[in-house]
Amino acid sequence: MSNGEMKYREAGVDLEAAERSMRSIGVLVQSTVDARTLSQVGGFGGLYVVPEDVVNPILVSSTDGVGTKIKLAFMTGVHDTIGRDIVNHCVNDILVQGAHPLFFLDYLGLGKLDEEVVVNVVRGVAEACKENGCALLGGETAELPDLYSPGEYDLAGFIVGVVGRDALLDGSRIEKGDVLVGHASSGLHTNGYTLARHIVFDVMGLSHTSQLPGTGRTVAEELMTVHRSYLPALIDPLCDDSIKGLAHITGGGIPGNLKRVLPDGLGAVIDRSTWEVPLAFRILQKGGDITTEEMDRVFNMGIGMIAVVEEHQTTSVISSARQKGVDAWVIGEISGREGIEYR
Repeated sequence: MSNGEMKYREAGVDLEAAERSMRSIGVLVQSTVDARTLSQVGGFGGLYVVPEDVVNPILVSSTDGVGTKIKLAFMTGVHDTIGRDIVNHCVNDILVQGAHPLFFLDYLGLGKLDEEVVVNVVRGVAEACKENGCALLGGETAELPDLYSPGEYDLAGFIVGVVGRDALLDGSRIEKGDVLVGHASSGLHTNGYTLARHIVFDVMGLSHTSQLPGTGRTVAEELMTVHRSYLPALIDPLCDDSIKGLAHITGGGIPGNLKRVLPDGLGAVIDRSTWEVPLAFRILQKGGDITTEEMDRVFNMGIGMIAVVEEHQTTSVISSARQKGVDAWVIGEISGREGIEYR
């Protein structure tokens, strides 16, 4: 008769593999530690000191996942980019309120613990944390054979950042006539993948190794491009108080996200002629015979972040972004009529 540990392994949970993974993960977590990190790997809770140099600090938190983009990781066996996606997405979400990230937590649930997969996912998380200047303070890896199919997992991220009360972006300063500066996305980011996968795999009949027509890249290379962090491009304008509002363009596209940061009674006019929609989106639209209105609602259409600024600030905001390798340009303005209009 097997002992208790063997029974647990036979039921689908391998404690020894989990311990080995934790040792590898511990090295990755330790690489993100900063001067305000108090806790050590393996504790029940993470300890972090609130920065003393922030006047009237407000903590800003957010949580998210990467949606069905994660299925491309299963398909391709590439798992580290998913970790970077989740961190950058969460960083952008709190950046919208002017917050700089402090620390990040992750949750990874999977059917069977594959040590290499776990380490690669967390490696991506740790790398993105370092790039964004935040600590990977803790996390959880759960082996749940009754919930997840073999080879599949889910990933969630949790972030906490800080902003001074006077620097908080809540949209209240936005006025009619303010200008919208669009910041280029790096691709689909982490939204619209259920529709994108249906178009590419079911309608167009491509595989992840097929070349996406006209792009010079495979389907996997295009669709797994990492969700861009806008912290480097926006940190200087935020510190200079040049920005009145920010909108992270995620699920719902520009219409669904820009309105979330506008005061009552105000709307926006978007000029489509100000940018060329990236080829990948045009391929998806043609391949799936999707209306422009539906594309606008599902995808970012090449714009991952929108900054609301006064007209005289546009040059400096655009210049700051381009110096950090992110293209940016004026795409419209704030109007006195509620709703998002295209022209």
